[in-house]
Amino acid sequence: MEIILFSRPQIAHTAAEIGQIFDALRIFGLEYSVNEEFASTVERLTGERVAPERIYGQAVGKHPADAVMVCYGGDGTLLEGVHRLQGAPIPVMGINAGHLGFLTGAPTAGMERIFGEIAAGRIEVEPRTLLTVEGSFSEAPRSPLALNEFSVQRRGAGMISVETCVNGQMVATYHGDGVIISTPTGSTAYSLSAGGPVVAPQCACLVVTPIAPHNLTMRPVVVPDSSTISLYIRARRADAFVTLDNRTYPVGEGASFTVRKAERPIFLAVPHNISFYDTLRNKMMWGIDIRS
Repeated sequence: MEIILFSRPQIAHTAAEIGQIFDALRIFGLEYSVNEEFASTVERLTGERVAPERIYGQAVGKHPADAVMVCYGGDGTLLEGVHRLQGAPIPVMGINAGHLGFLTGAPTAGMERIFGEIAAGRIEVEPRTLLTVEGSFSEAPRSPLALNEFSVQRRGAGMISVETCVNGQMVATYHGDGVIISTPTGSTAYSLSAGGPVVAPQCACLVVTPIAPHNLTMRPVVVPDSSTISLYIRARRADAFVTLDNRTYPVGEGASFTVRKAERPIFLAVPHNISFYDTLRNKMMWGIDIRS
């Protein structure tokens, strides 16, 4: 089995935690590869040099069928790791070194136990919907896929308008800061901040969430994930941009995009004793009595 390690330079790495990761890999006899940015961090903090044949760049390339990607950081780190898979059917596990972290469910404490469960095959794999997006990108994205959301947003003070259709049928023209198309996984990300619903990952749906709409009667709409969603941008007095998860692309007046469910899902690997509802309850602090 091979572990594809991924992390980003902006994570507050420590030599001790990095040492725990590599000690665990050695204990369980796991092969590994490391993204080039993290390899530099490893050498800088620990003095341990990663062999060149173990380093990968903007795409992970070919790996054994039983490989698992382990992303060390926050949800943004996991999203970037997913993009580097470029649709490859490799399970992804997130070890949370960030804050809220709905995707990076495994804690940094007990690093050896986590890698032990991976080596023993004691992890659960959940298929998660990906979006695929076509349209007027300013530059061709390395991957047209998104795990959390695709969004259209204003840049600056001017309001934008986003005409939104589902299967060719007009839903609304959202006048305001933009609109988010999220997967069930992304329902606890930007869409939640904009007032969208929390959706269980197993639901076969997509969520259309307006961002600060000028018309206060606008509300999020949940549609089947078999839908084709078309977006037409009107931004005559403002600049706009679109996002694929944490990747940003500027767009201009008249840009259009088509959003669909991707043919293949991504596979999120989680420790066997952590559920979506446990994570939701703990992260949102539901059930905690704050009256005293």
